[in-house]
Amino acid sequence: MKNLLVFIKSWMTPKNTSLTNLSSRPKHTLFVCKSCHRSSDERQKNQPCDGTILLDQLRTLCNDKFQLDELEIKPVKCLWACSQGCVASVSSHDKPTYLFVNLPPEQSPAALLEFMQLYIKTRRGAVAWKNFPELLQSAIFAQIPPVIVDKN
Repeated sequence: MKNLLVFIKSWMTPKNTSLTNLSSRPKHTLFVCKSCHRSSDERQKNQPCDGTILLDQLRTLCNDKFQLDELEIKPVKCLWACSQGCVASVSSHDKPTYLFVNLPPEQSPAALLEFMQLYIKTRRGAVAWKNFPELLQSAIFAQIPPVIVDKN
């Protein structure tokens, strides 16, 4: 678990901390592991991974609910939580990162996008657990503090 948290913090840290670079980044990002698959299920040879199914459904639903500059859905090859089923992470500059695990690919897209609406609306990204969509209340694995960027 420690390695997973270190990994998440490392890709959350901007490579270039200039303010112009930060302002050009997408405001909010939903990372989805496209390689995830429930370990208890045997995957057929040409069957897509559960993570890919989740990603495709998110993209379809997202077009109806968000403006292009509000949210970017980004596929990730692996989020290093392979024993945890489908995994997704929510992040934004100056907001905490949320890590969700064991997401059922068919039911999770609507819940994740509902959470994203709450996350985007809050100035600091703090969403109370009681306000999480019910499906995500049991799927939350971690809330990681935001990376502090020295603006000098």
